[in-house]
Amino acid sequence: MDVIIYGSRYGTARQYAEELARRTGADVFPYDEVDDADRYETIVYIGSLYAGGVLGMKKTFAKLGDCCGKRIVIATVGLADPENQENVDNIEDGMRAQLSDEVYRAARVFHLRGGIDYSRLGIKHKAMMALLHKKAQGLPEEKQTAEVRAMIETYGKRVSFVDFGSLDKIVAYLQAGAQ
Repeated sequence: MDVIIYGSRYGTARQYAEELARRTGADVFPYDEVDDADRYETIVYIGSLYAGGVLGMKKTFAKLGDCCGKRIVIATVGLADPENQENVDNIEDGMRAQLSDEVYRAARVFHLRGGIDYSRLGIKHKAMMALLHKKAQGLPEEKQTAEVRAMIETYGKRVSFVDFGSLDKIVAYLQAGAQ
């Protein structure tokens, strides 16, 4: 049996999780509603990127008794372009800090593009983004990473890079393992 677990604050990771569940027939739950992930053979975690980490991922995999014999798939969802290797390296550094070595080594990792709608952000997140934006604008251009440039370009706007077609590679991976 397969499960898709997601961590989503504003809905983008949830959208990807629900679409993947529709395509695969897997159960789907938000991370704070899963008490026993051990009963699943395949665990797909889709989580939004926040402040260098993946929302709910650490809590989810801390509950996992043993990942031996399980297929683990982790998909991050963020504004940063996953085609940029520097972005991927930064995301995966953050992931390694949140996961045990055993889980990280066992996981097949994918990166998806999300979106942001500043009008929906809570006051805490708006304040945090305002501070990050101000700091980013003060960086010399040669020190701005692709992730920082994306944040500057999208600041205050509503943007969506959601592409359900990017789930095809996850579906293919899951189907290849099911045979």
